[in-house]
Amino acid sequence: MELTVFSGTANRALGENLARTLGRPLGRCHLERFPDGELYVEVQEDVRGRNVCLIQPTAPPVGEHLMELLLMADACWRAGAARLMAVVPYFGYARQDRRGKPGEALGGKLVVDLLERGRFERLVAVHLHTPALEGCFGMPLEHLDASHLLAEAARPHAGDGAVVVSPDLGAVKLAERYARQLGLPLAIVHKRRMSGSEVSVRGLVGEVRGLRPIIVDDMISTAGTIAATAETVLKEGCAEDITVVATHALLVGPAVERLSQVPIRRLISTDSVPQQRTLPFEHSVVGLAPLLADAICRVTSERR
Repeated sequence: MELTVFSGTANRALGENLARTLGRPLGRCHLERFPDGELYVEVQEDVRGRNVCLIQPTAPPVGEHLMELLLMADACWRAGAARLMAVVPYFGYARQDRRGKPGEALGGKLVVDLLERGRFERLVAVHLHTPALEGCFGMPLEHLDASHLLAEAARPHAGDGAVVVSPDLGAVKLAERYARQLGLPLAIVHKRRMSGSEVSVRGLVGEVRGLRPIIVDDMISTAGTIAATAETVLKEGCAEDITVVATHALLVGPAVERLSQVPIRRLISTDSVPQQRTLPFEHSVVGLAPLLADAICRVTSERR
């Protein structure tokens, strides 16, 4: 069955790269915003009886991009698409996978429910903030891991005298994968989150003195965690040659300012969300198009 690829506006460059990697033109889709803020979507391709892949990370503004994805899906379904697949490289609301207080909403589950209402048969995501969110999905989920690609991008900075640093207990398994692939020791920072943008560090397990830290995490939002981790390893006497590796570099709010105040030498991330063009440190970007294309080809070939 033929495949048509459409991209939303959240990360058009990645959508174009994905279509190119799949060897297909990017489908034409008109998106317009009315003066009152409503979004208008018109699919300008014949999708009747076709597999349709919609790529749209739910990057900030999350609600706007989520609604755009749902409207695109509805337009394709009403135009006769046989199957719909959502490719969401960055999945917003993934941090709201459980309730800590009785009055809190379960945002992650709600977003999954909305996507299922969009008639998607399958969703492709890259490095959800927590594997626990997978239990919220009633549809098949292709949960991709880009850490092996990022680790190879970090390898030139991972020779003798380097150490992988986990910024909190939640990232330990991820850091272990990096440490194992790169053949490096591991150090772990124990933190306590004070708010959505503020953290407090409690201690450090492992040795970093005189070593070059490679701080790894799944995402950087306001960079409170990364900045606090960098300050901690500096106090412990690490070398002032810090590499930060993250799958999703959102860099919102005070993130860039925070990172510029500690000696971050370089950032390595994927292109899951649009990247800022100017940063006060070196920034290497690993493209996700080949990883996404491989997953899409495997899934669509299974259906034949």
